This record gives sequence, C-alpha cells and structure tokens, in this order.
Amino acid sequence: MKVAVITGPGDVELREEPDPTPGPDQVVVEVAACGICTFERRLFAGDKKLYPVAPGHEAAGVITAVGPGVDGLAGAPRIGDRVTFDLLTRCGTCGPCRRGKTSLCRHRQGRILSDGTMSMGGFSDSIAIDSKSVYPIGDAPMTHAAMGEPIACCVHSLRQGGFRPGDRVAIIGGGLMGRIHMALARVGAASSIGVIDISQERLDAALEAGADWVAKPEDALEAGGMQDVIFVTAMAGVDLAVEMANKGGTVVLYSAFDKELPATVGADKSHREEVSIVGAFSQEPDDWKYGAALIRSGLIADELDSLVTATFPFERISEALQLVTSEPTYRVFVEPEHD
Repeated sequence: MKVAVITGPGDVELREEPDPTPGPDQVVVEVAACGICTFERRLFAGDKKLYPVAPGHEAAGVITAVGPGVDGLAGAPRIGDRVTFDLLTRCGTCGPCRRGKTSLCRHRQGRILSDGTMSMGGFSDSIAIDSKSVYPIGDAPMTHAAMGEPIACCVHSLRQGGFRPGDRVAIIGGGLMGRIHMALARVGAASSIGVIDISQERLDAALEAGADWVAKPEDALEAGGMQDVIFVTAMAGVDLAVEMANKGGTVVLYSAFDKELPATVGADKSHREEVSIVGAFSQEPDDWKYGAALIRSGLIADELDSLVTATFPFERISEALQLVTSEPTYRVFVEPEHD
C-alpha cells in the first residue's frame, strides 16, 4: 500500500508499505478520504520541523477486515461498514485517563512505519486500528465522515462550555472549527449564534450559513451584546470573549494559543458574576459517538458541504498541500483510489 510521508518543508513522497493485517480486537479500514489539518499545513510549510512524518488524522473509510475477538458481538464493526475513526491511542492508565479525561492522556500514541518513521496513519491506502475506535457513519459522504475528528473536538468544546438549549453563543474565529461550533450550536437549539472574525469573506460565509449576526472584533459587543458561551477558535480574542461574557457565562479556549498569552477574568467579576474560563482540548469517546450520530443523521450536512474546499486524488497530495499553504481554505481532502 502507499503512505504519504512529509520529509521536509515543501517535500512529500509516497512510500510503499506492507498491507496491514488486523490483530486481536482490530479492524482494517480502507481509507476513502483524509483531511489536511493545521498540523499537516504547518509541517509542509516548514513551521513545524518534525521530519520525516507520515501525518493524517482526520479520515474515514470502509472496513475490509476484522481481527480475532471482533466478530460475533451485537453492534460490533463488520466488513463493509462505512466509518469515521479515532487514530490516537490512549494509554488508559495515566492520571487523566483514570479520571475519564482521556482527551488529556499523558501517553497518547501514534504508529511507526517499517523504517521507524512516525505515522499518524490517515494519509495511507488502509490502516489497522482498534475496533473500539471506529464509529459508523451510514451513507454520509466520506468527506463529511472525514471531519469526524474535528467534529468530535468541537462537541467536546460545547460540553466543556456547559452549552444548553437557549444559550446565546458567540464564536470568535470563522474558520473550519468556528463553523463546526456554529453548526453544533444550531443543532443544540442556541437562541442566537454570532461569529466574529477579521475576514469579511468569512463573516459573509458564516452569515450565509445561518449565523444570526456577524461582526469584526471592534464591533462585536455592539452587534451581539452579552453572551452565555463564547468559543475562542482563533489565536486571539480572549479579552474580547471575557468582555462579552454574560452573568454566569463561560469562555471556552478552543484554539492553540501562544504559551505566554494570559487568559484572565477579574476576581470580582468571577465572584459576583460567576464568569469562568475553561479550556477544551482534543476529544473523548462520547464526543465521537455524538459527532458520528450527527454525521449519520444528515442534520449538519449542508454546513459540512460548504466546508469542503477541494478534493484531490491521493497521488496529487503535493498539490493539495500546496493549496492549503498558499491560500485560505476550510478543508481540503485527499482520496485514495481503490479497485
């Protein structure tokens, strides 16, 4: 089978690897689509120097084989199932895992290729993974299913923020993650949803997708007023989020931030108004289950359609990576071809 390996800034090659076979409690998935995330963009652009590496962690496909211990149980994955899947393995024994916070596992594991190259697994023809890490997606498009991982991360974010039906929601950042937050808040019956961004193009797209209001940062408070939950999906905007937090409101820090950037709410505001700041990182099994159910249902299909910027055959992955490093995109996918 073929595996894509980023070997340096601007360099990617397709390598031949042995076809995977399922071990106990594993399945083999033939990859149908894999999205290019910020991690891969930074690798290809040279902003994250971790070479060589076989990336790709937002993927979906079809189960083609099951290992010992998988068959025979009700609800167990079966050959032919169309699935999205979690490519990170949690240890299950560290402190966070024992407390049920597997998103914060101290020993998250990936994979290695035959020559020792670190691999995440998604940019390949097929992959063997734990059967408990696959989630059925029914007849949903594979590009939608390949967004299972970012959807699960955003579901986790809403859980962290204590989001409830009727909440007034603001989302800082109108990129892919902001738009998925918006779709989830809509399905969850938010009373209003606003999107804040510095890009007028992204604000227009959010408005077209159903946002109740949009604004640039300097106009956000006047446009949207006070909010119950504010999701910060951009690399800035923490102070604005705190300023917009209603009494009892929550600011959710979803994006990756500069390690030196402070996130504070005044002690008196926290005490008298019960405003809080929480973080949201990665995802957990329940987030995957809910996210996969949404994908299956088609309830957010229109939103997901609008987030597919382009698709490329796997053999043209270099062109796909060049696209995401040269212009703004939502999600670009590579699609391996199978007989």
